Amino acid sequence: MNRSKIRELAFELLYSLEIQKVEKESIEEQIKIFLETNEITDKKAEEYFTDVVYGIQTNSEKIQETISSNLASNWKIERISKISLVLLKLSTYELIYKKIPYKVVINEVVELAKLYGDENAPSFINGVLGNIVKQNNLC
Repeated sequence: MNRSKIRELAFELLYSLEIQKVEKESIEEQIKIFLETNEITDKKAEEYFTDVVYGIQTNSEKIQETISSNLASNWKIERISKISLVLLKLSTYELIYKKIPYKVVINEVVELAKLYGDENAPSFINGVLGNIVKQNNLC
């Protein structure tokens, strides 16, 4: 299973957790169920998927602060759609904590935004991530 597919599956679970407001204590069980349901048996895929989902949940406050500080001055994080917010959390985590090259992360998440978000999501997410890349000297 390639990294793009793992990223998409991680987005799906993270979005579900966000909508359901699942407590951190229940995440391990949710991951297990999701992996079984989606028949993810590749060990490397399972490890990366689990690491990303746990990592985002564990570092949620810092990730949200990073996103908030890179929004336009007239924007608040509460205004962002759940889909765009989850995509921003996923990509911010991969940029800052996993050190995935920014061009890969931005390209992949913009493609997910085209699939799952509204018509403005890809450009909005691209802009916020561009700011995060600059602010954190990732380019």
